[in-house]
Amino acid sequence: MTAPARRRWWKLALCALPLFLAGCVQSMFYYPDRVRYETPDALGLRYESVQFQSTDGTLLTGWFIPAVGRQNPKEAKGTVVHFHGNAQNMSTHWRFVAWLPRQDYNVFVFDYRGYGESEGKPEPKGVFEDSNAALNHVRSRGDVDAERLFVFGQSLGGTNAIAVVGSGNRAGVKAAAIESTFYSYSSIAHDKLTGAGLLVGDDYAASKYVAAMAPIPLLLIHGTADAVIPLAHSQRLLSVAREPKRLIEVRGAGHLEPMAAARFGTTYQQALTDFFDASMRQRTPTP
Repeated sequence: MTAPARRRWWKLALCALPLFLAGCVQSMFYYPDRVRYETPDALGLRYESVQFQSTDGTLLTGWFIPAVGRQNPKEAKGTVVHFHGNAQNMSTHWRFVAWLPRQDYNVFVFDYRGYGESEGKPEPKGVFEDSNAALNHVRSRGDVDAERLFVFGQSLGGTNAIAVVGSGNRAGVKAAAIESTFYSYSSIAHDKLTGAGLLVGDDYAASKYVAAMAPIPLLLIHGTADAVIPLAHSQRLLSVAREPKRLIEVRGAGHLEPMAAARFGTTYQQALTDFFDASMRQRTPTP
């Protein structure tokens, strides 16, 4: 290879390196698989498998789990749309909300693109659009009261839920609960690898949208011993969010343990349903 050719090669390599590194950092947010681990009938729950389209036509999948004891789901207290975290797919994450149908709430769980049986490959814009499409799908169902919707996002799903509601998809949403999410993509990337935050964008970050969620009530839940997403991320979100807002810090809890770890019993499940129940007793003012 001649000297000029070598110089051209190195210039191309140096130009491509930031794009390669940005792709590597972006991939750290998504760890999907396509294994079906179990379905809600494992706990004796009725469910309906559904398909719906994202904004760009990508075909997505979800499960609608009606409130236990309700022949007509429209008569339930409300419907919770669950935005799951970054690993595996909904067939593992649904257990985080499997207790809600017995509290008279319908539940809708779904997979982002590239997860489970949903088409495509995950990336921030697509996952944001998928989250919007899921909320729109639930609102359009004839067996759901579209004026009694709730969002519950965990980890990566918390960021998606905040971005969706904060960007304006709020019709009928009575309250939003967010567990163990991160302040922004850049800040959590920097936590994991110093400087990595410079390689990712924050177009769909929770920090950009959380203030705009008001006046929809916001509940943040975060364990003090969370080694995956430190508590400081929820504290920062609380500081920029507008009222009504609240942060429950769960002493000694690791990542996503408040809703699932046996040692906490139903304490934080009850806190979540109390929050949802309370939101229906108050009139949400016009923003």
